[in-house]
Amino acid sequence: MSTEPFELFGIRLVGIHMESGRKLLLSVGLIVIVLITRRVVRWMFDALLRNRLVRARFWVRQVISLVSTLVIVVGLVSLWFDDPTRLTTALGLITAGLAFALQKVVTAVAGYIVIMRGKTFGVGDRIVMGGVRGDVIDLDFTQTTIMEMGQPPPVQNAEPAMWVQSRQYTGRMVTVSNARVFDEPVFNYTREFAFIWEEIVIPIGYTADRERVEGLLMNVAQRHTATIQDMGEEARAELARRYLGQTIDVSPRVYYRLTDNWLELTVRFIAREHGVRELKDAMSRDILDGLQQAGIEIASATFQIVGLPKVHVDVGPGPDRAPGAGDGRRSAHH
Repeated sequence: MSTEPFELFGIRLVGIHMESGRKLLLSVGLIVIVLITRRVVRWMFDALLRNRLVRARFWVRQVISLVSTLVIVVGLVSLWFDDPTRLTTALGLITAGLAFALQKVVTAVAGYIVIMRGKTFGVGDRIVMGGVRGDVIDLDFTQTTIMEMGQPPPVQNAEPAMWVQSRQYTGRMVTVSNARVFDEPVFNYTREFAFIWEEIVIPIGYTADRERVEGLLMNVAQRHTATIQDMGEEARAELARRYLGQTIDVSPRVYYRLTDNWLELTVRFIAREHGVRELKDAMSRDILDGLQQAGIEIASATFQIVGLPKVHVDVGPGPDRAPGAGDGRRSAHH
């Protein structure tokens, strides 16, 4: 190995000789070439798959990133560690340093491997991860980027606070460390079964025609979810085949619940994860029209005053009234 000092533009670099300087330049050149090649290849595949599936573009990008990273790592190791003894020593030192100084980064990269290996989620999936609910729009070695969406009323008090009271985009893009997959569960709404069950609750008085209301709810739910039920049946069968799950009924149902004030009729139905608000809005409008035509009112909390106790008002002597004048007492009855 040459120990002649290395000069750059007439400047002698301290601690760098000709051999190490050559390796340094080769390393920089290798990294630049790989990064440019990766960008060109990604651009070509993006143009080729412009109108294709989003998942296909995602997986192509992941493969390109992994291959380019592998080429850089192998190339740098080959340039700098031609002696196996030195390579073993260097790897030991690097591993120890990473384990101490970059614990979170290493954990995040391990989380990325788990996400890819375990098929936890991919780009386009709707998930809850790290307390963030939304659609995955990007995934790299250390972070997952999520297009955040609001929260429905039952979970409005969950952190962080939301101003959108439905499962629709808020406009914020949130990055979550991949390390969160080791700390808490990841809820995936669309990975294996892209449907969820939803409910609409209608309270009515106990004297109302509940059978007519039940028929109305069933008719509306069946009419709005007929095509979704057919798609849900296929997905349900595939889900049961893959995971040996029990039979899942996707047809709408109406359930009764007795309360102190009214009778709650809850219609349960299947829906696509995307577009739930539009579906429930259309169903709610039809339900309200049907109730109005039937002359049935939705029950609400009311208070009825049935009477007041007797009120006695004692009037003491005033400044212009001598004590004892009159009986000094008046009664008011209501």
